[in-house]
Amino acid sequence: MRHEYRPPQRRSRLTRRGRLALFLGTLLAIGAVIVIPLLRGDEAPEVPRQLLIPEGWRASQVYAAIDRELKLPAGSAKAAVATADLALPAEAKGNPEGYLFPATYPVTSRTTPATLLAYMVRTANEKLANRAVADGGKAHGMTPYQTATLASIIEAEADSRADMGKVARVVHNRLAKSMPLQMDSTINYALNRSTVDTTLSDTRIDSPFNSYERQGLPPTPIDSPGLAAMTAAVAPTPGDWLFFVTVKPGDTRFSATYDEHRKHVAEFNRLRRHTGSHPAQEASPEK
Repeated sequence: MRHEYRPPQRRSRLTRRGRLALFLGTLLAIGAVIVIPLLRGDEAPEVPRQLLIPEGWRASQVYAAIDRELKLPAGSAKAAVATADLALPAEAKGNPEGYLFPATYPVTSRTTPATLLAYMVRTANEKLANRAVADGGKAHGMTPYQTATLASIIEAEADSRADMGKVARVVHNRLAKSMPLQMDSTINYALNRSTVDTTLSDTRIDSPFNSYERQGLPPTPIDSPGLAAMTAAVAPTPGDWLFFVTVKPGDTRFSATYDEHRKHVAEFNRLRRHTGSHPAQEASPEK
């Protein structure tokens, strides 16, 4: 069989320019997968800033701090509550007061008021679900919301952590005897202020937070309590106290009788007159 002669075929060889074009084309084809991620990996990660929310701050103070930290117009954080889908109990009726847990929170350029508020509420729920807090609340027949409410009073009233359990006992004892709590902190909340100078007219204001005229806990918490106050609310120190007064910083005196309490109030007023301050009302249990 005859074979037709065919000249040997020469393999095509790319010129230097052709090889360069092929290399660039390959890079363009895979660039989105390899080149771009490599470039992004070279970027330094953002270092979060820290936002501190202290124990005892009211929601209004937390909102203002968020607006300042995120450099937003005043009222932005408060407005975000309506759409933030916060994990609040039904008793709160959408009001996060008492559930903006005091802690240090990371803040980046992607942080929004809604994400911060949700983080705070989620943290408060975790603390209230703490076994000691949850079990203690159940033992006293209290819901987590009632625990947060009582804890907020303790946070506002106690001069130190060491006194929290005793303040809690005064509240429990008064509730058990159907006595008004008569706490200046609830009056201050109603009047949006913070002072120890509560007048007789203050105790007559028409407000659901007037614990001088209304029995029981106030309708909502009055600040953001920490874990120590929550624990004290459900594990009060044993005692028969019904009154207390912080005579001076570090010196809070608890009394079982009104006569004994009046003596402590007299000492408080004597010291205040010495410093030029106004005397306190004798009727106040904590003064």
